[in-house]
Amino acid sequence: MTGTTTGARGDGAPDGTDTPVFDTLVQMTLDAFERSGLDQDTYLLTRIAALVALGASPASYLINVGAAAEIGVPLEKIRGTLVAVAPVVGSARVVTAARGIEEAFGLALLPGGEEEGA
Repeated sequence: MTGTTTGARGDGAPDGTDTPVFDTLVQMTLDAFERSGLDQDTYLLTRIAALVALGASPASYLINVGAAAEIGVPLEKIRGTLVAVAPVVGSARVVTAARGIEEAFGLALLPGGEEEGA
């Protein structure tokens, strides 16, 4: 690769700092999407399922669930994805994922989620 890009769109972070790690992650995601042959909804739901399997951090959900919300993926499909992977990854991973999504977005996917922060 030649040249250096900054920011997700090559225009630098809001505070003017270079963001090479974020830039790399964005480019990897775009490349993978293009190569996957999947539609946007399926691609993002698959990524969310993989994050559940890995026990990902709330920040990972922020990026992926945020992108899904931006393109109009309904919360019901995200919830359905958690249900679909539960038998494979186990309840602990699904609860951790639901709490991570809740922490990142304030979306209660489990009963009592809204009351926890009150």
